Amino acid sequence: MPDSKPIKPANKRGSARLSAVQALYQMDISGAGLTEVVAEYENFRLGREIDGETYLEADAAWFRGIVGGVVRDQKTIDPIIHESLTDTWPLARIDSTLRATLRAAVFELTRRRDVDARVVVSEYVEVAKAFFDGDEPKMVNGVLDVIARQVRSGELDPKPESGEGEEPPAPAGEQG
Repeated sequence: MPDSKPIKPANKRGSARLSAVQALYQMDISGAGLTEVVAEYENFRLGREIDGETYLEADAAWFRGIVGGVVRDQKTIDPIIHESLTDTWPLARIDSTLRATLRAAVFELTRRRDVDARVVVSEYVEVAKAFFDGDEPKMVNGVLDVIARQVRSGELDPKPESGEGEEPPAPAGEQG
Protein backbone atom coordinates (compact mmCIF):
# COMPACT_ATOMS: atom_id res chain seq x y z
CA MET A 1 0.00 0.00 0.00
CA PRO A 2 1.60 3.32 -1.02
CA ASP A 3 2.31 5.92 1.62
CA SER A 4 -0.27 8.63 0.98
CA LYS A 5 0.53 11.00 3.85
CA PRO A 6 0.09 14.61 2.76
CA ILE A 7 3.27 16.67 2.61
CA LYS A 8 3.36 19.16 5.45
CA PRO A 9 3.51 22.86 4.46
CA ALA A 10 6.90 23.15 6.21
CA ASN A 11 8.27 20.34 4.04
CA LYS A 12 6.92 22.10 0.96
CA ARG A 13 8.74 25.25 2.04
CA GLY A 14 11.95 23.30 2.60
CA SER A 15 11.65 21.86 -0.88
CA ALA A 16 10.93 25.34 -2.24
CA ARG A 17 14.11 26.64 -0.54
CA LEU A 18 16.22 23.86 -2.04
CA SER A 19 14.72 24.46 -5.48
CA ALA A 20 15.22 28.22 -5.13
CA VAL A 21 18.93 27.71 -4.43
CA GLN A 22 19.17 25.45 -7.48
CA ALA A 23 17.38 28.03 -9.63
CA LEU A 24 19.57 30.88 -8.36
CA TYR A 25 22.65 28.76 -9.07
CA GLN A 26 21.37 28.04 -12.58
CA MET A 27 20.76 31.75 -13.20
CA ASP A 28 24.22 32.63 -11.89
CA ILE A 29 26.03 30.04 -14.02
CA SER A 30 24.00 30.22 -17.24
CA GLY A 31 22.94 33.84 -17.24
CA ALA A 32 19.32 32.74 -17.76
CA GLY A 33 16.62 35.21 -16.78
CA LEU A 34 14.21 35.10 -13.84
CA THR A 35 11.03 34.45 -15.85
CA GLU A 36 12.62 31.66 -17.90
CA VAL A 37 14.07 29.81 -14.90
CA VAL A 38 10.98 30.15 -12.69
CA ALA A 39 8.79 28.85 -15.53
CA GLU A 40 11.16 25.91 -16.10
CA TYR A 41 11.05 24.93 -12.43
CA GLU A 42 7.31 25.32 -12.09
CA ASN A 43 6.52 23.44 -15.30
CA PHE A 44 9.16 20.73 -15.28
CA ARG A 45 10.84 20.34 -11.88
CA LEU A 46 8.81 21.14 -8.76
CA GLY A 47 7.20 17.87 -7.64
CA ARG A 48 8.12 16.12 -10.90
CA GLU A 49 10.17 13.05 -11.79
CA ILE A 50 13.43 13.76 -13.60
CA ASP A 51 15.81 10.97 -14.65
CA GLY A 52 14.08 8.53 -12.31
CA GLU A 53 14.30 10.87 -9.30
CA THR A 54 11.05 12.25 -7.92
CA TYR A 55 11.41 15.76 -6.58
CA LEU A 56 9.38 16.68 -3.51
CA GLU A 57 6.36 18.82 -4.05
CA ALA A 58 7.30 22.41 -3.29
CA ASP A 59 5.37 25.50 -2.30
CA ALA A 60 5.50 27.24 -5.68
CA ALA A 61 4.59 30.66 -4.26
CA TRP A 62 7.37 30.38 -1.66
CA PHE A 63 9.80 29.34 -4.41
CA ARG A 64 8.81 32.31 -6.60
CA GLY A 65 9.01 34.66 -3.64
CA ILE A 66 12.56 33.63 -2.79
CA VAL A 67 13.94 33.61 -6.33
CA GLY A 68 12.19 36.83 -7.35
CA GLY A 69 13.10 38.51 -4.06
CA VAL A 70 16.77 37.62 -4.34
CA VAL A 71 16.91 38.96 -7.89
CA ARG A 72 15.06 42.15 -6.89
CA ASP A 73 17.06 42.75 -3.69
CA GLN A 74 20.48 41.42 -4.69
CA LYS A 75 22.08 44.88 -4.52
CA THR A 76 21.19 45.08 -0.83
CA ILE A 77 21.66 41.36 -0.05
CA ASP A 78 25.21 41.04 -1.38
CA PRO A 79 26.74 43.79 0.79
CA ILE A 80 25.15 42.22 3.89
CA ILE A 81 26.80 38.89 3.04
CA HIS A 82 30.09 40.53 2.08
CA GLU A 83 30.34 42.27 5.46
CA SER A 84 30.02 38.91 7.21
CA LEU A 85 32.82 37.25 5.25
CA THR A 86 36.53 37.53 5.86
CA ASP A 87 38.60 39.88 3.71
CA THR A 88 40.37 36.90 2.13
CA TRP A 89 37.06 35.33 1.01
CA PRO A 90 34.91 37.98 -0.70
CA LEU A 91 31.49 36.97 -1.98
CA ALA A 92 32.73 36.74 -5.59
CA ARG A 93 35.25 34.08 -4.56
CA ILE A 94 32.69 31.82 -2.89
CA ASP A 95 31.32 28.77 -4.68
CA SER A 96 28.20 29.59 -6.74
CA THR A 97 26.03 27.14 -4.80
CA LEU A 98 27.11 28.65 -1.48
CA ARG A 99 26.49 32.13 -2.85
CA ALA A 100 22.98 31.13 -3.93
CA THR A 101 22.32 29.55 -0.52
CA LEU A 102 23.47 32.63 1.38
CA ARG A 103 21.54 34.99 -0.89
CA ALA A 104 18.29 33.05 -0.46
CA ALA A 105 18.75 32.87 3.31
CA VAL A 106 19.56 36.56 3.65
CA PHE A 107 16.50 37.40 1.59
CA GLU A 108 14.36 35.46 4.06
CA LEU A 109 16.11 36.96 7.07
CA THR A 110 15.59 40.50 5.80
CA ARG A 111 12.18 40.22 4.12
CA ARG A 112 10.32 37.30 5.71
CA ARG A 113 10.10 38.40 9.32
CA ASP A 114 7.11 36.10 9.73
CA VAL A 115 9.58 33.19 9.73
CA ASP A 116 11.67 32.74 12.87
CA ALA A 117 15.37 33.48 12.28
CA ARG A 118 16.36 30.14 13.82
CA VAL A 119 14.16 28.34 11.29
CA VAL A 120 15.72 30.25 8.39
CA VAL A 121 19.27 29.49 9.54
CA SER A 122 18.49 25.83 10.22
CA GLU A 123 16.71 25.34 6.89
CA TYR A 124 19.57 26.80 4.86
CA VAL A 125 22.16 24.78 6.77
CA GLU A 126 20.14 21.73 5.68
CA VAL A 127 20.11 23.03 2.09
CA ALA A 128 23.91 23.35 2.25
CA LYS A 129 24.13 19.75 3.54
CA ALA A 130 22.22 18.62 0.45
CA PHE A 131 25.07 19.94 -1.71
CA PHE A 132 28.18 19.62 0.46
CA ASP A 133 29.74 16.98 2.71
CA GLY A 134 32.58 19.13 4.06
CA ASP A 135 32.73 22.28 6.16
CA GLU A 136 30.47 24.34 3.91
CA PRO A 137 27.31 23.81 6.02
CA LYS A 138 29.25 25.01 9.08
CA MET A 139 30.32 28.09 7.13
CA VAL A 140 26.71 28.74 6.13
CA ASN A 141 25.67 28.38 9.77
CA GLY A 142 28.37 30.79 10.97
CA VAL A 143 27.72 33.45 8.34
CA LEU A 144 23.94 33.27 8.76
CA ASP A 145 24.25 33.43 12.54
CA VAL A 146 26.22 36.68 12.26
CA ILE A 147 23.78 38.14 9.75
CA ALA A 148 20.68 37.04 11.71
CA ARG A 149 22.02 38.74 14.83
CA GLN A 150 22.48 41.94 12.83
CA VAL A 151 19.21 42.04 10.92
CA ARG A 152 17.01 40.39 13.58
CA SER A 153 18.46 42.06 16.66
CA GLY A 154 17.61 40.13 19.81
CA GLU A 155 15.74 37.32 18.08
CA LEU A 156 18.58 34.84 18.54
CA ASP A 157 19.34 35.86 22.12
CA PRO A 158 18.76 33.07 24.61
CA LYS A 159 15.28 33.17 26.07
CA PRO A 160 15.11 33.33 29.86
CA GLU A 161 14.12 30.09 31.51
CA SER A 162 10.61 30.07 32.90
CA GLY A 163 10.44 31.99 36.13
CA GLU A 164 13.77 33.72 35.53
CA GLY A 165 13.52 37.46 36.02
CA GLU A 166 10.15 37.22 37.76
CA GLU A 167 9.31 37.87 41.38
CA PRO A 168 9.10 34.62 43.34
CA PRO A 169 5.58 33.85 44.52
CA ALA A 170 4.81 34.88 48.07
CA PRO A 171 4.54 32.02 50.55
CA ALA A 172 1.00 30.84 51.21
CA GLY A 173 -0.81 33.05 53.70
CA GLU A 174 1.36 36.13 52.92
CA GLN A 175 -0.31 37.15 49.67
CA GLY A 176 -1.98 40.43 49.80
